[in-house]
Amino acid sequence: MPRHATPGRSRPHDPRRTHVSHAARDPHLPSVHLRPPANWINDPNGLCYHDGHYHVFHQYNPHGPEHSNIHWGHFRSTDLVSWEQLPVALAPSPGGEDADGCFSGNAVSHRGRLIAFYSAYRSDRWYQPVAAAHSSDGGITWDKQPALAISAPPAGTTMYRDPYVWHEDDRWRMLVGASLTGDRGAALLYESAELETWRYLGPFLSEDNSPMPGDGGWTGWECPQFATFGDRAALIVSLWDAVSGPSSVRAYVGTEHHGAFQAASHHRLDHGPDFYAPALLRAPDGRWLLWAWSPEARDAAWSAQAGWAGILTLPREISLTEDGRVAQQPAREVANQRTRHTVHATGHSAAATDLGPVGSTFDLTARLRPQAGTAAGLRLVTAADATEYLDITIDTEAGELVVDRNRASLDTRAHKGRYAVPLYDAAAEDGTVELRAVVDASIVEIFLSSGQALTLRWYPTAGPAGRLHTVGSGHYTVDVWELQPQLPASQSQPATSQTDPPGRCPAVS
Repeated sequence: MPRHATPGRSRPHDPRRTHVSHAARDPHLPSVHLRPPANWINDPNGLCYHDGHYHVFHQYNPHGPEHSNIHWGHFRSTDLVSWEQLPVALAPSPGGEDADGCFSGNAVSHRGRLIAFYSAYRSDRWYQPVAAAHSSDGGITWDKQPALAISAPPAGTTMYRDPYVWHEDDRWRMLVGASLTGDRGAALLYESAELETWRYLGPFLSEDNSPMPGDGGWTGWECPQFATFGDRAALIVSLWDAVSGPSSVRAYVGTEHHGAFQAASHHRLDHGPDFYAPALLRAPDGRWLLWAWSPEARDAAWSAQAGWAGILTLPREISLTEDGRVAQQPAREVANQRTRHTVHATGHSAAATDLGPVGSTFDLTARLRPQAGTAAGLRLVTAADATEYLDITIDTEAGELVVDRNRASLDTRAHKGRYAVPLYDAAAEDGTVELRAVVDASIVEIFLSSGQALTLRWYPTAGPAGRLHTVGSGHYTVDVWELQPQLPASQSQPATSQTDPPGRCPAVS
C-alpha cells in the first residue's frame, strides 16, 4: 500500500536559493504572457477566484530551465492585467508521497480557504495518487494533508493523474485523467460531500463509450477539464503518448446523463503545434476563462542557454457555438493593455504592400478579403533583407487560415512547420475573414472571429520586431496596437545573478 503523504506546512520558497542559468538578454522572452523571469514552467494548475483575486498556479522548476524538481508556482491578480508573483506554493516533501514532484491538479475556494488537489509524483510507481493541501492565508503558506485524498487508481487503469475538482448540485466532483488497459483514454469520475472522502463512480467518458473515438496515436488523457453551459457542457482533455509525449488537446461537447458524459461532437481545441494542458477558471461574472501551456519549439540546449522554458497563453474566454464547438477569444481585459496605435491601414493590394513597423509585442486585428480563388494575408518580416518572415494567409480554395513558420527563423534549432485552421463560418458572404493575432516576442496566438484558435512559437534570429506586409491580392483593413508590459525591465530577463525574486510578473491582459 502507498504510504500517506508527509504532513506539514509547505513553506514559502526562498528566492535566494533559486538557481538561474547564466544567460545573456534573450529577445524571445515574452513581456505580457504570464511566466516567471527564468527557469522552467509547464501546465497551469489550480486556477480559481478567491478573496478578490484570480489565482494562477503552474508547474515550476525554480532551479533550472528543464522539466524536473517540479513545484507549484503562484501568481495572483485583481484585474487579469497586473499580476503579483507569490512565493512557491507547493514543494516536494523529501521521503513523502510527492518526493519527486508536485504535479498537475487544481484548486477550489471553500469556506475561506484555498484547497489544492494535485498529483503526487514518485519515480518508483506508475500512477500518481491525488494529494491535497490547504491554505488559510490566500495561498502564501500551505498545509499538506496527512492522508492522500485518493491513494490508488481503480482496477483496469494503466495511467492515472491530474485531478480536476468542482462543485455542482450540492456535491463536490472530481475528474482524473487516465488510460484504460489497451491505451484507451479516459476521464474518471469521483464524488464527495465534504472534499475529504471520495467515492469512485466509474469512467465519465472514455474512448470506449465515446461514439467518436478519434484517430488514436496516444497513450491516455491528461488534465481533464469540465465546463457547463446551460444544458450543454464541454469536456476538454489533453492527449498524451508514452513515447512522443504531449500531442494535442481535444474538446468533447455534449450532455451528462446519470454520471456519464454523452458526447455529441468533438474537435481539436487549438490548431497550432504549441498548445497543451489547458486549465479552466470560472470568473465571478460567470465567464469561463482558460489558460494553457505553450512549450518551447526550439532545441533544448538553446532554452538551457537562455535560462528559461515555457509560457502560459493569454487568458481566453470560451463559449459554445450552436453547432457544438468550443469558441475562444482573448479575454476582454487584453484590450486594456493596448497603448500606442501604430498601424491603421486599409486598401486593396495586388502585390506585397509595406504597412509599417511593428514591435516585438503587439495586438493586431485584420479584415482580409482575398481575391476569389487565391490566397492572401499578412507577412511579419523580421530581417532587413526579408529572409525571415512568418506568413498568415487566407486560402480561399482550401477554406483555411494557414500559418507558415518555415521561414520564421534562420536558426536550424527552431522548429518549422505549416499549420491550418478550417474557416467554418469565419468567412462572410463576400469572403471577408476577421482575425486577431497577439504577438509577444516568441509566441503568436491567432483567433478567428468564429472562435477557432492557433498557437505557435517562433524565434527569428533578427529579433521579433520588424515590419508588417500584405501578401497576395485582395482587400485589407489592419490595425496594430503596442501592448504595455507590466514587468519592470530589470526583472524581465533571466539575470546573471543567482536570484529569481518574487514581485511583479508579466501581465496577462
